[in-house]
Amino acid sequence: MYIRRKEFIQVGSLATASMMVPKFLKAFEGKAMVPPGNKVVVVLQLSGGNDGLNTVIPVRNDLYYKARPKLGIEKSKALTLTDEVGIHPALTGFKELFDDGSLSILNNVGYPNPDRSHFRSMDIWHTASQSTDYWTTGWVGRYLDAQCKGCDKPTQAIELDDILSLSLKGEQLKGIAVKDPRRLYGTANEKFFRDVMKNHKAANHPAGDQPVDYLYKTMAETLSSADYIFQQSKMHPTNASYPSTGLGNSLKTVASLIYSEINTKVYYVSLGSFDTHINQDNQQQRLFTEMNDALKAFVKDLKQNNRFNDVLFFTFSEFGRRVAQNASNGTDHGTANNMFFISGGLKQKGLINEMPDLGNLDEGDLKFKVDFKNAYATVLKKWLNADDRSILTKQYDYLNFI
Repeated sequence: MYIRRKEFIQVGSLATASMMVPKFLKAFEGKAMVPPGNKVVVVLQLSGGNDGLNTVIPVRNDLYYKARPKLGIEKSKALTLTDEVGIHPALTGFKELFDDGSLSILNNVGYPNPDRSHFRSMDIWHTASQSTDYWTTGWVGRYLDAQCKGCDKPTQAIELDDILSLSLKGEQLKGIAVKDPRRLYGTANEKFFRDVMKNHKAANHPAGDQPVDYLYKTMAETLSSADYIFQQSKMHPTNASYPSTGLGNSLKTVASLIYSEINTKVYYVSLGSFDTHINQDNQQQRLFTEMNDALKAFVKDLKQNNRFNDVLFFTFSEFGRRVAQNASNGTDHGTANNMFFISGGLKQKGLINEMPDLGNLDEGDLKFKVDFKNAYATVLKKWLNADDRSILTKQYDYLNFI
């Protein structure tokens, strides 16, 4: 019995939707493995190149307002962090976190010889490569490869999306891409897919029919894993109220999984697009409102469940924007940027390094002073207790925020 073309496409679509959910998930079924105290990382990717200068604002720097006569955020509208620095007015929750010591801001983050292409620069951030190198594995994926060689309970990473980012792809292990565990579970349990599997088991396929066998094998693993992830996410569902936005729904799912027994150390979510060549004010305001409200609900939820000290949340964007505004009330692709780190377990809080030097630019762009791979190394070593040097292929400097 040969697989029909239509059937092949439908089976393949389910396998693709799960991004080849790894079979090791079966090892976790029915096991309680993640008590409070388990350290978790939540990464928020600000896709498109967020404008860092209108995020963390040098409110007393005349050069900032000279470069942005219309786009610069007035000091009276910015939320005050210090006498010299404000934060975007939409980020009220971040201001509260700054005030209570749960937010660290790292400025001037980038890498040598920056690339202004969205795709290339994002690849560099995903892989943690040099700008001259082209790698096919991501830093989280290599962490998955490294943290459990030969063991029967490997850690996993979950991306709340339909497509798995390069960041979560390793040589041996990969993260899981699932936008909505309930939807994946519902799709996997449709009668069509159950019947296909039943018929496949009863059929005798010709020897050497590897593509079909592999596809069915992947589908079987997907069905099992979809059931497992869904069951885990509803075992300890959060009862907290979250905004009904894409990021709000994603962080609500993350919280439910953190409270479950699923063995996940890294969660990955995205928000965008921050590619604000035109009409930056409105676009950044809208995106920051979504980010702020979702994160505020997430932090409140974690605190109420005594897990805020266990979770490290951080943001990044593939590059910042140019210092000067353009003619369309926006900003073009730039270089260095800032990163936010949020947790109840921070060691260094607030503004942990100097603001950008607007009087010392590189052809109109900010000069990076902190390699982003130093931040990755710090998270891997100090939070995930991993061999950062092996994962990143060289030794980077550790920072002190954790």
